[in-house]
Amino acid sequence: MSLTKLERRLRIKNRIRKVVTGTAERPRMNVFRSNKQISVQLIDDLQGVTLVAASSRDKSLVDAAGTKAEKAALVGKLIAEKAKSAGIENVVFDRNGYLYHGRVKQLADAAREGGLKF
Repeated sequence: MSLTKLERRLRIKNRIRKVVTGTAERPRMNVFRSNKQISVQLIDDLQGVTLVAASSRDKSLVDAAGTKAEKAALVGKLIAEKAKSAGIENVVFDRNGYLYHGRVKQLADAAREGGLKF
């Protein structure tokens, strides 16, 4: 019997999370993508706490016009700015089972341009 899309993504997510963990010095950059929005968090897995978060629903980005990919790039720049102000430069990228393509790739590239290293 074949897997549903969600089951397939969750299997990939678990396979990634076996390897990728975040620390206070190098947090895990977790991406969540819904049909309309995209959000990202910098997570310290050792303490179990979110250090910095950004979303396409943030007040500064709600009025931004453009495609979903363009909004993902804006979220990537925003998370880079917030991470810099929190003193974070290095992160571990967690694509959360999504393909590294489209909005996820746009977000990652914009975060790299903003100064995050991963």
